[in-house]
Amino acid sequence: MRWFSRSELLLGEAALARLGASRVTMFGLGGVGSFAVEALARAGVGHLRLVDHDVVGPSNLNRQLFALRSTLGHPKAEVAAARVRDINPDCEVDPRVAFIHTDTLPGLLTPRPDMMVDAIDSMACKVALLRAAHESGIPVITAMGAGGRLDSSRLLVGDLGDTRMCPLAARVRKELRKVGITEGIRCVYSLEPADNKRAADPADIEPHRGPGRQRRPVGTISYMPAIVGLKVAEEVLRMLLAPPS
Repeated sequence: MRWFSRSELLLGEAALARLGASRVTMFGLGGVGSFAVEALARAGVGHLRLVDHDVVGPSNLNRQLFALRSTLGHPKAEVAAARVRDINPDCEVDPRVAFIHTDTLPGLLTPRPDMMVDAIDSMACKVALLRAAHESGIPVITAMGAGGRLDSSRLLVGDLGDTRMCPLAARVRKELRKVGITEGIRCVYSLEPADNKRAADPADIEPHRGPGRQRRPVGTISYMPAIVGLKVAEEVLRMLLAPPS
């Protein structure tokens, strides 16, 4: 039996062929990114570039798909690539263990993808990534924070310029407006106020890796990043299969 036969029953042969020829670059392989990658791989996307500088840590075990006892300490990009290949050996996977900033972005966007996904936490990197996508004309979808939230019914998808009730989205909008970007970026965000009142025990804070400052840990439940990641994947697939405008 062909592994994609159930998808073909729903989408049709031509749509599956389009997905097989599509190139998607995923930035960030944590709670949101890991589930988005899983859905894209199982849908038959044929080319996946997976970018993350980090390794799997103990605090990832409560919510990240690639986090297992057996993968602790391993680069997330390499773990993700191995899983994708195990799902679909025909998928061309390009893992990149790399930091995301203005100097590395040109190389991380070569070859040019058909779509980009932003599932990273760092504010400066997020803005740089979205600016690069917009200025390069690469369709992109960005995920705002899933931490501190419990109610998936309050998730929305829309243009970043129309978001509300999300402090992270407001900060990203403000920074992008400074360079003249006010619309054209798809976004998954929540109307639920984040619950960030509890402070993490210092013993539970893993060493900071990479540039930038240590960010305060935020409480996260197992299912919320997964649902956001699957919403992201839904948008990616919808956009890849949309009729040419």
